[in-house]
Amino acid sequence: MKTRVFSGMQPSGNLHIGNYLGALRNWVRIQHDYECIFCIVDLHAITLYQDPAELRAKIEEIAALYLAAGIDPKACAIMVQSAVPAHAELAWMLTCVTPVGWLERMTQYKAKGAKQESVSDGLLQYPVLMAADILLYQAGIVPVGEDQAQHLELTRDIAQRFNSLYGDTFVVPGTSLPAVGARVMGLDDPTQKMSKSAGAAGHAVALLDSPDKIRKTIIRATTDSNPAVDFETAGAGVLNLLTIYQAFAGTSDEEMKARFTGMRYGELKKQVTDMVVASLGPFQQRYREITGDPGYLREVLTEGAGRVAPIANDTVGLVKERMGLFR
Repeated sequence: MKTRVFSGMQPSGNLHIGNYLGALRNWVRIQHDYECIFCIVDLHAITLYQDPAELRAKIEEIAALYLAAGIDPKACAIMVQSAVPAHAELAWMLTCVTPVGWLERMTQYKAKGAKQESVSDGLLQYPVLMAADILLYQAGIVPVGEDQAQHLELTRDIAQRFNSLYGDTFVVPGTSLPAVGARVMGLDDPTQKMSKSAGAAGHAVALLDSPDKIRKTIIRATTDSNPAVDFETAGAGVLNLLTIYQAFAGTSDEEMKARFTGMRYGELKKQVTDMVVASLGPFQQRYREITGDPGYLREVLTEGAGRVAPIANDTVGLVKERMGLFR
């Protein structure tokens, strides 16, 4: 029996090359080796206000990007979080066994809360909902980036606390996977991971950007004070550009050094641009074909939710039984 994998992305902001190289491409690699559920976590998105029409459009956009990246809906379940009510139901039951202090220690909650005049309870409960997403499907492996590692550790704590209170109920998930995606940093600030929530121009290359926009973004990318590429002293910005090229091209470290050592930054940026544009071309073409048939997209999402709902409902039923709730 294959180990179950669960992961997802929010339908907010624009998915970028960091999301592709760091996550989506890895999902494609593992999809036949595990029982994979890839979710569009729209309930997480509404912890901050979303325009309803834009949110609906983004949900379909993310689904189409999953498919364009190469995720096979026959091999995996592609589904929308809110289409399976058990996510919210389990989240409430887990909230009741989660100490508030655990949630207040979450660094993402503190960072996002500091930027707002008023913080919603949804933002505080965000990691409990994430725990529910994972534990609902008894996922053994959850591929997440470093920014979500603390939330995954909380998921493990919640599962262990519930199991100790009510008996062995949840699989305690791990994080290890054989393949690791590239870590892509912001083009404007290479000390920060590329983020789809950062709105600054020049920060990221979105997966649906035109070749002209990609060129303009990369040409403005931060480099360093050296006149040309020196692998021994290269700054974070130069290393980030090289990482992007290498991740798309699949070249070895030796090939990278032979190709780029001594190359001036103007030519480096041109070559990175050409590589990104060439790599995203087929991806964007597949996206256009998929979105040209909205019926197919809805069929994939409906089928995906239908496939996982029995697993989710079985888990909720077991949790209700363990907690003594009426069934």
